[in-house]
Amino acid sequence: MKILSLLPSATEIVFALGLEDSLVGVTAECDFPAAARDKSAVSFPAVGAGPEGPTPTAAEIDGAVAGMVASGSPLYRLDEERIRTLSPDLILAQDLCRVCAVPSGDVTAALDRLGCRARVLSLDPTTLDDVLAAVRAVAEVAGVVEQGRTYVESLRARLERIRRLTADAGRRRVLEMEWSDPVYVGGHWVPEMVEAAGGRILFSRTGVPSTRLSWAEIGSAQADVVVFAPCGYGLAEAVAEGEDLLRRPELAGVPEVWALDGSAYFSRPGPRLVDGVELLASVLHPGRVPVPAAGGARRLR
Repeated sequence: MKILSLLPSATEIVFALGLEDSLVGVTAECDFPAAARDKSAVSFPAVGAGPEGPTPTAAEIDGAVAGMVASGSPLYRLDEERIRTLSPDLILAQDLCRVCAVPSGDVTAALDRLGCRARVLSLDPTTLDDVLAAVRAVAEVAGVVEQGRTYVESLRARLERIRRLTADAGRRRVLEMEWSDPVYVGGHWVPEMVEAAGGRILFSRTGVPSTRLSWAEIGSAQADVVVFAPCGYGLAEAVAEGEDLLRRPELAGVPEVWALDGSAYFSRPGPRLVDGVELLASVLHPGRVPVPAAGGARRLR
């Protein structure tokens, strides 16, 4: 079976299940594990820095995305001829967020134009359980059911371990920010991650999209900890932008402000969300939970 992944999270699932030899194509944003970069890229984002241009600000990215969505312009470009050449049997796509990847409906339309008869599996998790179910769904379609079951059980065991370690700890009030200008707090699986890590989430609700907040709301939240894990940003970018956030008067009374690797551990609905829960738990309850070897967090205050 030849697999084409149009989601960084799906690419991570494919590798986690040991199916990398079947993976023939990925997106330009698929960067984990490192071997994913060696696969042919067939999907490219339309928003971002050019090859020689400056990195756009958070406000510029938000404005560009909003403008393209309003006009109906595609946020991703598919290399249809490359897909024709690769001739995949299975394509992993999504319909959850058109900002995050090519919607599966667009993929199906492209396949119709190409005369390709690949199966399209849409992965649209909104909770942690949904993410684990997506892993099993890929395993089932790819014919490695038992491997998928065993792997999901190992992920559940890690989550339960963190819940046990933090069960009797004080619940600190956590504001998890996934964008800075305008401010959004993480939705979908993020509130569950914070709760599993022993925190009390502010504003966000499990299973629903990210919520936009005003700075006045943030200033009145009385958070104990602000976790800044910007969607699609690595730790270095989160630190640089997070240091600017420290100048906001609304955050002056927050005892702790952290920058975390949002791209790796929060915004991609794949196996590394479990790493994100472990990372959060080490931030919220130092001493109870070991700091993950991979790092991914830096305290700004």
